[in-house]
Order: sequence, then structure tokens, then C-alpha cells
Amino acid sequence: MPVDDAFARHDMAILYDSFNIHREDGDFYETFPDRPCRILDIGCGTGSVTLRLARRGNQVTGLDPAAGMLAVARTKDDDGLVEWVASNAFDFDLGQRFDLIIMTGHVFQVFLTDEECVLALANARRHLAPGGQMIIESRNPLLRAWDGWKEELTRARADVPNIGPVDVYYQVREVDGEHVTFDAVFTLLETGEQRISRSCLRFPDRDRIGQLFRQAGFANLDMIGWWDGRRFDATSPEIIVIASA
Repeated sequence: MPVDDAFARHDMAILYDSFNIHREDGDFYETFPDRPCRILDIGCGTGSVTLRLARRGNQVTGLDPAAGMLAVARTKDDDGLVEWVASNAFDFDLGQRFDLIIMTGHVFQVFLTDEECVLALANARRHLAPGGQMIIESRNPLLRAWDGWKEELTRARADVPNIGPVDVYYQVREVDGEHVTFDAVFTLLETGEQRISRSCLRFPDRDRIGQLFRQAGFANLDMIGWWDGRRFDATSPEIIVIASA
């Protein structure tokens, strides 16, 4: 499971929450369970959605390979509501089953090959309880979101606790088929220091995602195109898969 500097390095992970806020997507995941249940959040990052679910009375495990992100997540969990696990998605073995497994924040797109996707999905499926469900999200490649990842269109500023004002912008370096490589460039305005992380994401289409789930052993797939539950079509920003074995 690839780990970019933006997530692995603590000095970059501490910037994440100031620029990434879960709104409609966070509401969707938080309210999806109709009763308290056992939840595994794969690629939990700084734990924003993980903790929202735990505070609703769910039994939640947050798993991530990025030391920096997990360190930030643990500092936010003053009440010890979540079990935090450092692991990749391919071979973790938690010795328990879950009613719901989620990948938020487009984590699914960090798996760059069919093999990686199937390994991650199959391992997740092994951890599902009978009747359990898995949810992932992936940007719809038909909308070419990366065309807007340019400095002049993405520049933003936030006041980061204990650091001060920080600027960020994103810039595409290469588009190669389904794969988009880009930089996230952070500038700490008080010192002028730049912190740069290069990332690569995969943009599989709806049919390919369905094939990958079936290869991993999932039999039932529902696909929606936005967080309000509307059906997926060619104009949908998201491919949101709700799968069961």
C-alpha cells in the first residue's frame, strides 16, 4: 500500500486536517449504520471520519500504514474510543470480523494495479461478518478532475495550529492512462519553508471497479454517484460502491 510523504511524514500529516474537511461524505459514512456495529476504516488517515463513527457508539478500528497520519489520529482520540492499527491493506489479520468496512477519502485510488486492488479487497472481504458490507469511493474518470489540479486553480491558505498560515497548491506532473502523478506543495509563510509530496492515483472506471470487486469475491454491488444516494451516471463526480459478499 503506497505511503506518500504527505501522509507518512508527521511534519506534513499535521497539515492535513486544515485543508481536508469531510462534509457530505463524512455525513454519509457517519449515518450509514442504522444501529451501532463493528466498523473497520481502512486508510483511516487522521481519523476524522473514524472518530465520528466511534462517537456514535460504534466499535471502530482505524487502520493505516502511514505513521504520520496515525500519530495525528491518536492525539485526537482523548477518550480512547478507537483501536488504531499500523498496517497496509494487503495482509493485515485482525482476528475479528466487521459489519462495515470503509475506505474514505479516495483511499481506493492509491492502489495502482489490478493485483493491488484485488489483494486489498479480498483481505477486507475476509474480515467481513456474515451480512456485512464494504464501501469505497473513487473519482469518476469521465470528469477528469485532474484537469483542475493546477496551481492557479487549487491555491488555498489555512492557519495551521502551532505553525501559522500555510499555502498549498496542487500541480499535475504526468497523466499516463488511468494514472495521474501530481505534487502537493505546502509553503509555511512564517518561515518560507516548502514541504512537497509527490503522489500517484489511479482512476479506474465504473466497469473496471466492478470487475475488481467480483475478482475479490464480492457478489452484490450497488453503485451511487453522490453522497445523497443518487444513482451513478456518466456525469456523477463519484463512483461510490456499496458491496457485500
